[in-house]
Amino acid sequence: MHIHSTSVALLKCSGYQTREIAEKIDQLCKAVGFQVSRGTRVLLKPNLLSGRSADHLACTHPVFVAAAAEWFVAQGAKVAIGDSPAFGTAKGVMRVIGIEEAVAGLPVQRINFENTRRVRLSEKLTVSLARAALECDLLINLPRVKAHSQLYMTLAVKNYFGTVVGFQKPCWHLRYGSHAEQFASHLVDLLPILPAGITLLDGIVAMHGTGPVSGQPYPLGLIAGAVNPVALDTALLQILGLDAAKSPLWLECAKRDLAGADSGRLDYPLEKPEEFLVTDFKVPKDLKSVSFNPLRMLASACRRYAAQVKESS
Repeated sequence: MHIHSTSVALLKCSGYQTREIAEKIDQLCKAVGFQVSRGTRVLLKPNLLSGRSADHLACTHPVFVAAAAEWFVAQGAKVAIGDSPAFGTAKGVMRVIGIEEAVAGLPVQRINFENTRRVRLSEKLTVSLARAALECDLLINLPRVKAHSQLYMTLAVKNYFGTVVGFQKPCWHLRYGSHAEQFASHLVDLLPILPAGITLLDGIVAMHGTGPVSGQPYPLGLIAGAVNPVALDTALLQILGLDAAKSPLWLECAKRDLAGADSGRLDYPLEKPEEFLVTDFKVPKDLKSVSFNPLRMLASACRRYAAQVKESS
């Protein structure tokens, strides 16, 4: 994707109703000049962290995903939905949290990120990325607004981490636990490699306090759209009343002088940030590594393999 736009579309949205969200997605896309041609291969990439949370606040809401799928189907696109969850498979998580049911009846394909391609991020690092993400015509990023104990916030840029497949994800968390700036650098390195598309952000009910799991619900009441994920992150940090300089990802984008990192240069074609500003959104005071128990990782790998065998049989 080419990081250049400084336009961020914001709309109020107080609840999860498929038709209302689909209509607002249409407004967001038109406002930032995003169009889809008939026959375009579209991959919707929600945040499917795991299916373990009782209320599934850690994942993009199933109604939000269904609304996005409905809109793209209406444009004549060929739609798939996939991710690389921390625990379990994408299909399994979609079934548990309700996405499978929410998109029932729509001509969409639910996929696991099984096939990969090795991609070089730097002289010293290569990574296996999902072929589905690399080979689609448009990559549609569907993050949920969440606090994050290691990277401050999970917003648009962080959600692309789901294109990294397998054990590399927990390994990155562990390897860069005390080096958040290096972790952030690798995440930003993904952006020019991945296809263009749009980020449609689920901020209707956010997660704050801690994260990316076990946080508390926060009724933020907004959805947002931008073709530049950096600009969207900058806008949301401002809306949430957070210090952008405490976000390793935003700092890395600002260091590289990426378009969208300067809040003073953002354009808002619909509602303005002032209409959403909050002062009581809580984030972790001290950033720390996200822990992964080795035995739990091994058990998760076994469950993932068993689930994949069952789904393919």
